[in-house]
Amino acid sequence: MFKAIVSADTLQETLDSVSVLVDECKIHLDDDTLSIRAVDPASVGMVDLDLAATAFESYEADGGLIGVNLSRLEDIAGMADAGQLIQLELDEETRKLHIQIDGLEYTLALIDPDSIRQEPDIPDLDLPAHVAIEGRDIDRAVTAADMVSDHIALGVDTGDDLFYVNAEGDTDDVHLELAPDQLIDLDAGDAHSLFSLDYLKDMNKAIPTTAEVELELGDEFPIKLHFDIADAQGHVTYMLAPRLQSN
Repeated sequence: MFKAIVSADTLQETLDSVSVLVDECKIHLDDDTLSIRAVDPASVGMVDLDLAATAFESYEADGGLIGVNLSRLEDIAGMADAGQLIQLELDEETRKLHIQIDGLEYTLALIDPDSIRQEPDIPDLDLPAHVAIEGRDIDRAVTAADMVSDHIALGVDTGDDLFYVNAEGDTDDVHLELAPDQLIDLDAGDAHSLFSLDYLKDMNKAIPTTAEVELELGDEFPIKLHFDIADAQGHVTYMLAPRLQSN
């Protein structure tokens, strides 16, 4: 059983956070939380999302599992104006999702969850560096790096106690340094890893510029990015594998 009413903004923000990595996913409909965990086809980027029942106008669920085509569901949600409410109800017999938006009714065929890529295990890494940064600074760094390269290095300089971003192109380079007084928080530890800029650009699309983003970093280790959505009633974790550098 699943029946809910949610604002278009909250639903769109939730779907956007996942669709930047995958086209389809499994959605767990627990009694107090909607959750999604998925990995991209190349197993480079992962997403782990939880949206509390309190983020909905109303929410009833009993632990079901559905598979959805994210682009189709996003298209439907996109027909709602900002602030409009979207009603969702699962038909257990037909395994279809009934969606209502201000008199418009849409029936979405669901996907067999067993046919969707297996959900990943998110490793519990003890990474040495933790950086709390505003979403707008991540956007600034990614945008600048994209002008010169297709990869980006993120790290922490423990000697100078700062977080840095490097991007090296064939002719031009980008370097950004942020000291503790320019960050929300910095727990310095040895960290330097190279990442595909394409993945970070996609993740950046879903990170609100006003969000507080926590980064966990290591030396040639994956990066974890954590931020809240839906007025802090939802939480997203991205994990991105590094591009290993040859010596």
